[in-house]
Amino acid sequence: MSEQDILNAGAESPALEAWRMFRRNIPALFGVVMLTVIVAATLYGTFFYSGDPFEIVWAPHEVPGATPEFPLGTDYLGRNIVAGMLTGGGPTLAVGAAAAAITMVIGIALGALAGYYGGWVDNLLMRITEFFQVLPALLFAMVLVTLLDPTLTTIAFAIGVVSWPQTARLTRAEFLKIKELEYVTAARAIGARNKRIIWRVILPNAMPPLIVSATLTIGVAILFEAGLSFLGLGDPNTMSWGLMIGANRDYILDAWWPVTFPGVAIFCTVFAVSLIGDGLNDAFNPKLRER
Repeated sequence: MSEQDILNAGAESPALEAWRMFRRNIPALFGVVMLTVIVAATLYGTFFYSGDPFEIVWAPHEVPGATPEFPLGTDYLGRNIVAGMLTGGGPTLAVGAAAAAITMVIGIALGALAGYYGGWVDNLLMRITEFFQVLPALLFAMVLVTLLDPTLTTIAFAIGVVSWPQTARLTRAEFLKIKELEYVTAARAIGARNKRIIWRVILPNAMPPLIVSATLTIGVAILFEAGLSFLGLGDPNTMSWGLMIGANRDYILDAWWPVTFPGVAIFCTVFAVSLIGDGLNDAFNPKLRER
């Protein structure tokens, strides 16, 4: 065995190196723990504290801690805020994840085709990308939700449709850089088809920055959903943190808690996702791994 083979055998794979870097990132691990607690609370919290978030159970605007049955108080209709927090977390997180998935699918598909083929394909797809990029995202999302009826599905779809241009540009940049490397040239030389080169050769090597982008997109989508619900365009039949804020916004000067608690939950979720995204960015950065 040659010296180079010995060195290669002892070297860590990029995935193991990235994982080792991520484990050493204390803020990123804190973000993982925080997000795990939030997800666990939304998934299993109702088993320990059941209740209909739409049911009027007490007097309106009960102060937090005044009644043991309702530790976070009640909203303007007398609905239990704890039940709303536990039940509303799932739809909020689901909208964020679904919108991020739609964003990544559209952005990666268009960016990969533009970056790989270049020429008129690149010009056409980038002009389409620029068209969507200059549109006022919130206004466009409001129009789509209004036209398609405000459900969680349409909200996720609207957020994904207005959020993909940045992912497309990032994917295009990665493909422009990678498609000229030697192993891609070798794949062409042995007769690999363009479809295989794009999705099986180039895309896996372009995924690290796209994974980081996906995590950050989840946070943006959660804020987007909260903004739409605040403007009264949320799904009125499904409780979410954004809907809680939107429904109680007119009474914030009289009762701060129905808005503050779901707002803090949204902040903590987006903060945790941002910490994880920063940790992944550092873990996938080869310059930092070399240090």
